[in-house]
Amino acid sequence: MGITEWVAVLVIFAVVYCLIKRYETRLVLIGSGLLLCLISWNLVGGLNAFAKSMTNASLVMAICGSMGFAFVAKYTEADRSLVHYLSAPIRGLGIFLVPVCTAITFFVNIAIPSAAGCAAAVGSTLIPVMLRAGIKPAGAAAAVLAGTIGSYLSPGTSHNPYVANMAHIDVMEFIGFHAPYSIMIGAFGVIGTLIMCILLGDGKGDKNAKIDESKAQKTDDFTPNPIKALVPLVPITILVVGNLWCPFIKMGVAQAMVLGAVIALAVARPNPETFTKEFFNGCGKGYADVMGIIIAAGVFAAGLREAGLIDVFVQSLKESNEIARWGGSIGPFIMGVITGSGDAATLAFNETVTPHAEDFGMSIQGLGGLAFLAGAAGRTASPLAGVTILVSGIAMVSPIEVIKRTALPMLAATIVCALIMV
Repeated sequence: MGITEWVAVLVIFAVVYCLIKRYETRLVLIGSGLLLCLISWNLVGGLNAFAKSMTNASLVMAICGSMGFAFVAKYTEADRSLVHYLSAPIRGLGIFLVPVCTAITFFVNIAIPSAAGCAAAVGSTLIPVMLRAGIKPAGAAAAVLAGTIGSYLSPGTSHNPYVANMAHIDVMEFIGFHAPYSIMIGAFGVIGTLIMCILLGDGKGDKNAKIDESKAQKTDDFTPNPIKALVPLVPITILVVGNLWCPFIKMGVAQAMVLGAVIALAVARPNPETFTKEFFNGCGKGYADVMGIIIAAGVFAAGLREAGLIDVFVQSLKESNEIARWGGSIGPFIMGVITGSGDAATLAFNETVTPHAEDFGMSIQGLGGLAFLAGAAGRTASPLAGVTILVSGIAMVSPIEVIKRTALPMLAATIVCALIMV
């Protein structure tokens, strides 16, 4: 390798360090990418990558539409109604509340793809239920955390349209490809978390257990509505039914989300002006937070390409696909654990390595899906993840205690996916 390649390696270590220190992800990736382009005498390459990612139509539509719908689901309290009716029949199950609550969270997270948003809605309802049933706070929080892997079955999750676009397939086709593996990871979360809770004695209860009332959902002015509870399921239902059985209602992700929002408006009958503002606030949040990281990852990848490191790495992968198998699984998993987010590392890997998957005997959807599922599993095993801190705060317990219940199941799931997915 030449000087620029070695400089690129040093920059990667610097990026990892900055992400561990929790510096602004977009700043770190864009700054390092432009620096590499600059020392490679092609600054315009990084700027072009920035501009190209900004206008990726399929990603912008899917991500912004989904976030807009998520905001109006929260505004109309449709998400809370869904959680209420799913949780109502489960009281009195003892320690077996843990797998049931994990499964409920997994299901709700498909309809509400934000891990933190889902955990806030589900955790504030189910964690108190589990504490009253005699489950220790760490076990109750872990049950909700383990279920937040479900978002990867949602067409609104950024990685789905991202990898699908790269593989030149439909988003729902890509979800259909990785659905068995996503469900398998969910099963590891359900069963593995239960086993860890049993081993750690979480069914014995804690007489001092309580929740942080400031983080709990206030119920004074909340009245559950069974029709509202169905609203979060509308876009997912349209997309699945349209793609599998009724081609005449087949539509894109953004169109399904807008239709879901219109139905939410008709069912909840909120203030239309505020409702509209909430929808577009969600769209803006989706672009700023989710598309922002995708754009930044694109600039970082452009810097690595200009420095020549991608060519060196791809050549080494051609000689042994085992490097790609474990680099695309354990790598994002570890980064997810130590940074609290699987997105930055996963997007950088998928931007730089995954397009070359066929050169070393793998499919783009296989390697890309493996990377983002492993990153999500790593985030679910991280004490630094925002969702871990959120559920720990509700249950008033240390995040370290919570991830003692989720880390081993998520690691085992990642290893199994690496062995069978590519």
